Amino acid sequence: MDVGELLSFKPTPTPKRPNDEDSDGSEDEISKPSKARRMALKNDRTSQLKGQTLPKEPMITDKEREDILRFVETETTEGEVLDDTAVKKLVLNFEKKALKNREMRIKFPDQPEKFMESEIDLHEALQELSAVATVPDEYPLLVELKCINSLLELLSHDNTDISTKVVNLLQELTDVDILHESEEGAEELIKALAEADAPALLLHNLARLDEQVPDERDAVHNTLGIIENITEFRPELCHEVAKQGFIQWILKRLKLKVPFDGNKLYATEILSILLQNTPENRKLLGELDGIDVLLQQLAFYKRHDPSGAEEQEAMENMFDTLCCALMESSNRDRFLRGEGLQLMNLMLREKKMSRNGSLKVLDHALAGPDGKDNCNKFVDILGLRTVFPLFMKTPKRKRLLTVDQHEEHVVSIIASMLRNCQGSQRQRLLAKFTENDLEKVDRLLELHFKYMDKVDRTEKEMELNNDDSDDDAQYLKRLSGGLFTLQLIDRIILEVCTAGPSSIKQRVQHVLSLRGGSLKIIRHVMREYAGNLGDAGSEEWRQQEQQHILQLVDKF
Repeated sequence: MDVGELLSFKPTPTPKRPNDEDSDGSEDEISKPSKARRMALKNDRTSQLKGQTLPKEPMITDKEREDILRFVETETTEGEVLDDTAVKKLVLNFEKKALKNREMRIKFPDQPEKFMESEIDLHEALQELSAVATVPDEYPLLVELKCINSLLELLSHDNTDISTKVVNLLQELTDVDILHESEEGAEELIKALAEADAPALLLHNLARLDEQVPDERDAVHNTLGIIENITEFRPELCHEVAKQGFIQWILKRLKLKVPFDGNKLYATEILSILLQNTPENRKLLGELDGIDVLLQQLAFYKRHDPSGAEEQEAMENMFDTLCCALMESSNRDRFLRGEGLQLMNLMLREKKMSRNGSLKVLDHALAGPDGKDNCNKFVDILGLRTVFPLFMKTPKRKRLLTVDQHEEHVVSIIASMLRNCQGSQRQRLLAKFTENDLEKVDRLLELHFKYMDKVDRTEKEMELNNDDSDDDAQYLKRLSGGLFTLQLIDRIILEVCTAGPSSIKQRVQHVLSLRGGSLKIIRHVMREYAGNLGDAGSEEWRQQEQQHILQLVDKF
């Protein structure tokens, strides 16, 4: 060892992994020469560069960077570009292996050792085929070669290892990010899956999977992923997916008495997606007793908070699904008969996380002309004792909604009851506003001024930004900027002033004059509201509602 080597010598640090002595002697022999060369090179450089600064690493040019990126994007597991020829080879190989396996299984049905090798080959061919998922431009070729149909046929393969491999492959092929890279390829693939009734075949495979087995549990998750992907890319397929039995399977999955897991979360998410913009699916959910299933699942959260973020998300998904379902008139009756009002009322009283979702559900259940029976029943079950404390003070603990969202739902519930309640129920509701020296009237006016300020700020921002959008777009911006809640508040003020005792109107006039407000502003807000009722309910109901509001304005 020369002086240079002595100077540069460093003791071997304590290894985090086993030393070379623990490995094979042959590996040790091979590694020594290369290590000595590296040490010699290091010593040589040290002597040459002593007292000098090290040069910077060479910079790559833009062209070289583009070449590298292009190489990474087009590289396959074989290191070659996947063109039409390569895809045809992969598909041909897969078809041969699938045919061979089918023949061997028919020839030796009771001798697994005879067809096992062909099954392994088929599994490997499916693995190789997954490379096509990186080039969606080749999807039309896959469809043309009938490869998609062959894959869907394998979903009924006797060996679930094969069917789960197909599910994984289909999930990769339908990945939304990949689909958006090639619109033409994506359209061809989704069309082929839809025409082959892929959801029904996936559902048939789901029925035989055992979620206690990790691979099969993953296959269930990936199946739901495929449904999410195809419905996100083509939302009109939501009805087809539901019609082929997926809502039924999800409801059955929700009822399973097993510990909460990721698949239950995903199932609630898919159910919410299927109902979101598809009225036919809302009706179907009701026909399948889905309202009762959702109420039974949510009942657990009456006295218990979710154990983690995922379970909380699943709970919120079920509340959202219930809100969507209640947009269908027939489901309001099912909700009423299934004692949904009583459950939501109890949730609000228990003060758990579930009270946020229950408030939204109540808002949907009582709103509009279809909410009449629910409104009267809610008063009968002493729901006023629950809602008015929330009206007087927005809770701070375990509140998932914002203050504005919470206030919007509460005033919407009260406005719906004032519109729909009749007889003794309406009198009980009006009497609430006279309690404790008209404190609820004071709260109404406090909210009126709060949301008037919000609307004013929104309108000023629109002026500053020179908003030149059409009248409808501007009206929608004002609605989201606080006008919607203001309209509900002013609607309540009109109702209680015209139907309640004179002391209410006197208090309203007194507070308005003290704070620089006026009855004229409330009239203006309500006239605008009457002119923009939207498309809720029938044409006859809208005309009656408009007439009712304008009569209230005249009396006011």
